[in-house]
Amino acid sequence: SKLMFSSNPSSDPTGVNEMQLNQTFAALANTTRRAILARLVEGDATVNELAEPFEMSLPAISKHIKVLERAGLIQQGQHAQYRPCSLNASPIQHVATWTETYRPIWEARFDKMSAYVKKLEQPSENESQNKKDAPIKGESS
Repeated sequence: SKLMFSSNPSSDPTGVNEMQLNQTFAALANTTRRAILARLVEGDATVNELAEPFEMSLPAISKHIKVLERAGLIQQGQHAQYRPCSLNASPIQHVATWTETYRPIWEARFDKMSAYVKKLEQPSENESQNKKDAPIKGESS
C-alpha cells in the first residue's frame, strides 16, 4: 500500500505533528546540535560545559541551544544562576514513529534484493551440467 501525505499537519497517518517533525529534523540536520544532544545523553550540562568541545563563541552555542529548545529536544532549567540543559527525547521518539511507517517498504525491498542475490548465487543449469561433464583434474580421458 502506498502512503499518501497531505500538506495539512493534522492529516499525517502516523499521528505525528508535521511541524514538530520538521523542527526536529531541522535541528538534527546540524552536526554541532547532534553533538550537543549526544553530550546531554550523558546527563545535564551547562551552556559552558556544552561549549567546551567546540571552537565557537558562547553566543554561537547559545543559538544552537535555542534551536534545540524550539524543537523540544532540550530543556533549560533554572537553579539560581545555574541553568542546566537536559535532553528531552520525546521528539526523537516522534521521528522513530514516523520512520516506522516506512518499515514495510524497506523490508519488502530488502526481501526482493535478498531473493535476487540468492538467484545470482545459484549456478545456472548450463553451468551445473558443464561441471558434471568436465573431467576431474588429474584424470586422463
